Amino acid sequence: MKQMVIELQEHMKGEVVIRALDASKARLHLSIDATKQALAGFEQRHGVSTKHFLEKMAAEDLKGGDLEYMEWAGEAKLLDRLQEELEDLQGIRYELP
Repeated sequence: MKQMVIELQEHMKGEVVIRALDASKARLHLSIDATKQALAGFEQRHGVSTKHFLEKMAAEDLKGGDLEYMEWAGEAKLLDRLQEELEDLQGIRYELP
């Protein structure tokens, strides 16, 4: 486990950092929800799961062609990154004096 030291100005309290972490987590949750909704839209339009799309399909398989393919794949990749970032933030352990 790695440790990090955060030095605060005398008048600041550790809760400032905790609130910032909590706000980041909340924004990530909202972004994850929005991305999942976007993926659900693609899945509904094309009648396949995102997993199937990523594993088996090509741009030629989609009515929207390359643009539709890139948007769907981009949303899937974005979801992975957002979830990884949230997991990282949720794994932070802190102690206040």
